[in-house]
Amino acid sequence: MSSILAGYVVPLAIGAVTIVLLFGLANMLRGGSADTSQKLMRLRVLLQFFAVAIIMATIWLMGR
Repeated sequence: MSSILAGYVVPLAIGAVTIVLLFGLANMLRGGSADTSQKLMRLRVLLQFFAVAIIMATIWLMGR
């Protein structure tokens, strides 16, 4: 189970956070809507929460 998390789910979670962060930066650099920036920031924070939870669960499972 921990090898599946470490091999697939953790990189997927980190990739999702990275993609949303890059979309937010692109929106800011081109002078996009502030509302869109706010939505992307909220989505990034939510994805970061899940990514940290998944990483912590993986570390815990690998230690067992």
